[in-house]
Amino acid sequence: MNMDRESYKRYAKAHAPKSPLAKNCAKAFLFGGAICALSQGFRQLYMWIWDLEVSDASALASITLAAIAIILTAFGVFDNIAKHAGAGTLVPITGFANAVASPAIDSKSEGLVLGVGAKIFTVAGPVLLYGTVAGVIYGFVLYFLQMLA
Repeated sequence: MNMDRESYKRYAKAHAPKSPLAKNCAKAFLFGGAICALSQGFRQLYMWIWDLEVSDASALASITLAAIAIILTAFGVFDNIAKHAGAGTLVPITGFANAVASPAIDSKSEGLVLGVGAKIFTVAGPVLLYGTVAGVIYGFVLYFLQMLA
């Protein structure tokens, strides 16, 4: 079968399964909202039990969510949840924890240095790099706009 690019695109589009967009968006909204509500629950619990300030309780709630995501990733549960929740699991702290833990777990058989150490940020590394660069650029833009005002 010899096709040019446009013919192949039309062929692939015609035979690709249709994604239930509304259903996927609703699931992502509900799962993401549940993760955020869980985080809020942890924050309130930490403020009530240990009488922490809001910022301290918020940090501890974020750490708790990251730890839960890493543990679920280690046991293979996070991927099963993500199959149903879709983008809802990408709530920043849980998605980032999964993105760091997955390559580390997958490469542990290669050793601590050449396996885990070399591959731990293969997914999260570009996010960190371009997020930092974007932050610097936005900072400079804001700084120069404030100088002009």
